[in-house]
Amino acid sequence: MPRTPKRLAGPALVSNAAATKYTVPASTKTIVRHIRVNNTSGMAATFTMSIGADAAGTEVMTGKSVPANDLQDYYVYFVLEAAEVIQALSGTNNVLNLTIDGDECTLG
Repeated sequence: MPRTPKRLAGPALVSNAAATKYTVPASTKTIVRHIRVNNTSGMAATFTMSIGADAAGTEVMTGKSVPANDLQDYYVYFVLEAAEVIQALSGTNNVLNLTIDGDECTLG
């Protein structure tokens, strides 16, 4: 199974409404390894991320505080199947920049 390390999403602003940031391509399995959330504002902001539709049962990060003018790095190991999505939202509109890195593995 060929594996391609790459930036999966971003950097891109996160809105205050859940939005899809990454969708696993067809015939692919993705391993998310690193998530960076950068706060460009002068106040702390919260970050929430889910695998699948945004709901309490799919959140993998809930209300994580990102300090003013700072960033948070999360080193993770999330395995996603074809067509699965990552959704994210912020408690404050358009002050957090999200970047997601990982590996895409082509199946077949």
